[in-house]
Amino acid sequence: MHLEELRTILLSERETGRLTSIPPDIFETTKTELEELTSDVHANEDPFSDRTRVLIERASSIRETLQDLFRTRAEKILTLSSGYIDGHPLEKDEIKKMLPAEREMFDTVTGAIQKNREICIITRHDQISIAPGVKEFTTTGNESTGEQAPGASETIPLPGQGYILARVLDTMEPFMGVDGRIYHLMKEDIVTLPRRNAEVLNERNIVLSVNSSTIP
Repeated sequence: MHLEELRTILLSERETGRLTSIPPDIFETTKTELEELTSDVHANEDPFSDRTRVLIERASSIRETLQDLFRTRAEKILTLSSGYIDGHPLEKDEIKKMLPAEREMFDTVTGAIQKNREICIITRHDQISIAPGVKEFTTTGNESTGEQAPGASETIPLPGQGYILARVLDTMEPFMGVDGRIYHLMKEDIVTLPRRNAEVLNERNIVLSVNSSTIP
């Protein structure tokens, strides 16, 4: 990839707070080019020639530009991870723009923070019997549904202990709550949600507390 093209991609990435679409092989092809430039420098008989100097400067510029691109995108991905953990749904478009290695980084960072969060913050909440018509979310594998897991008791986290009892105003795509569960919200469901997720969804007019017109 030409240095000028790489700089254009970096400039475009810096101009927006969202991830941009970049060539899927940009890091691999640029790394190959750097290796070729390094080989040319070593093969040059005169290490002080103008040609050697040009090759070294070009390799240095490419390396710095590539590092800046990685750093800029990594910061955006970390921001997405932080927002996701705080209950903000992750848009499909953002996922599509991540390179495979970047998606792996997002999953790893998110998983590590969630695991540490459970250790440091999340505690077992008091339980109450589930009320008629209230959908319980129980974890089975990597996802939660409105059905009970085999052998599970009909209980829900007590509202007020970090959870909100809410009515769903609009169907939305599944998302992971701050408690690590995957929530599938359908219009007119009555559900218990982590308070932080409920506050975000209330601001977006997706859920409404069943006890009041606003989230406490």
